[in-house]
Amino acid sequence: MVLSEPAKQVPIGNKEHQIISRMPHAITMPNPGFQALILCGPGLSLNTFTSNPEEFPKALVPIANRPMVWYPLDWCYRMGITNIYLITPASSKTAIDAALSQNPHLTSLPSPRADILAPEGLTQTSGTAEILRLPEVQTIVTGDFIVLPCDLVCELPGESLLESWMVLQASLNGASAGNASYQGHGHGNSTEEGGRRGGLGVWYNAKTSDGVKNEEKDFIMTTPLEDPVVPPPAGSLRKQVTKLCYATSGDSLKDIVEEKEGFPLRHGLLRRYSRIRLLQSYRDAHIYLFPHWIMEMVKRNESFDTIGEDLIGWWAKATWQNGLGEKLGLRDILSPSRQKDSIDGEVEHLAESISIHNLSSTQTSSFSSRNLTPPKTPSPSSSVLQTKSSQPQPPKSANTTKNAKLSPKERPLSIPPILAYLHPTNTPLIRRVDTTPSLLQTSLYLAILSPPHPLSHPSPIPTSTCTIAPRTTIDQKTCLLDMNVSVAEKCVIKECIIGAGCTIATGARLTRCLLMDGVSIGEKVQLVNCTVGRRAVIRNGADLRDCEVEIGFVVGEGEEKKGEKLMVFEGLDEDMDDVDMGEDEMDGNGLEIGA
Repeated sequence: MVLSEPAKQVPIGNKEHQIISRMPHAITMPNPGFQALILCGPGLSLNTFTSNPEEFPKALVPIANRPMVWYPLDWCYRMGITNIYLITPASSKTAIDAALSQNPHLTSLPSPRADILAPEGLTQTSGTAEILRLPEVQTIVTGDFIVLPCDLVCELPGESLLESWMVLQASLNGASAGNASYQGHGHGNSTEEGGRRGGLGVWYNAKTSDGVKNEEKDFIMTTPLEDPVVPPPAGSLRKQVTKLCYATSGDSLKDIVEEKEGFPLRHGLLRRYSRIRLLQSYRDAHIYLFPHWIMEMVKRNESFDTIGEDLIGWWAKATWQNGLGEKLGLRDILSPSRQKDSIDGEVEHLAESISIHNLSSTQTSSFSSRNLTPPKTPSPSSSVLQTKSSQPQPPKSANTTKNAKLSPKERPLSIPPILAYLHPTNTPLIRRVDTTPSLLQTSLYLAILSPPHPLSHPSPIPTSTCTIAPRTTIDQKTCLLDMNVSVAEKCVIKECIIGAGCTIATGARLTRCLLMDGVSIGEKVQLVNCTVGRRAVIRNGADLRDCEVEIGFVVGEGEEKKGEKLMVFEGLDEDMDDVDMGEDEMDGNGLEIGA
């Protein structure tokens, strides 16, 4: 075996699994109290490999030899979230449950193990917002929560997003999951006036240098936030956080432009926000930090089908479009009528009386250097916390005084904002792996990572369990091999991910390929930019370029294909037998139209 650089020392036996379990989670974060919902969808865009979701659902499609769902699970554990639910259709529950119990990568994740929820009304075609509306999901969500897709690969530390959300929403009591007394409503919405928390979504730039061609993009409109009293520290994500005004998919935008011969802008939007950015190069990462009251909003609006376009889109428009919040039922949700005892009233009064602005030690003040007077020493009987009545306050406006006299139903509805973190570059990586090109590109990127990166593999080529013949060239810097791989002599393998149990015969040449578990490659086979499903067989002399090979598919000897999906179309022969072929069709002359 010839390697492009000296081979690294590999642990003997099964000790490599111990490294897998320790290395990504050497640093753990305290539990922030959030819940995480990971949506394990049907994977229609990966139908070459997910045609049988009962046996092999999308959540188990390998990305760099790890099951796809491992990446969002690992991301949650690294930020300290352990209350995790995998939401999947009942047809895929058995396969996912078996993988959580048997797959070495999934069993190496910290405890407790994620729970699997298979609601009765969930199907392979259910929308994401419809999932949140299901009774089983409504029951398990007890506080602030995060929604993630199963196809997410994210290098961005999750605790940085949580910190940005908590600071910008000014949540005095932090997250609320697990609090039995919590009724779904928290404090803070950029002030200490007892409002409701807003949400935070993540969008990443799909037009990056190593981006996937023809990747789906969304259309969003944003407006900058007000400058904070205390500027964010260096490296903070808050510099990239804006307020979302509008969100829709790229396909919906095309339909609107075609129907109305342009994109209309409402006067209410322009009156509400003076600075607006229109962005078409970003894609929704489907990372959402939600307050608990969102569950009630989804429940009341049964027309919501998706989270990204319906829930987020209508929420963003309700912040500036007059009357829309009432139509969505937000007044009842955000201002519930409930009795408060005297203790609650005192606590709320104290929270409203504290001014964070005046208590900050980083403010600047102007005074004369010639007339310095020492501060007065407070007497023992003075109060530790000064209330609003003892501190200078700006004069109240006429609208504030007028609104204070109105009843809660007559006051203007204040809707918490939905914020958008716009990830500007491709480093660190945030990507949805929901197409075959993105699956191959992301796997090749992860293969070149080295420890101590949390997504790296401790031994890219486990020579203790693999059989590699002499006179074979494998690029160690760009290749990733799983256990029990057999490679015959005179093979050349560059930039490839090879799954467990694959066999590669003499003289094969593989470049930029992904082979899932159990693939058999014949002699003198040439593969370039190909993704091959599990247990597929490619026989001697075949030449495939830019192809996708279905699970279990057999490529004949010497076949040459380029840019094709090699799949078995079941039922095609039976359908053809049912077609009534007339005499004109059977005589070989074809049909004559217009005679």
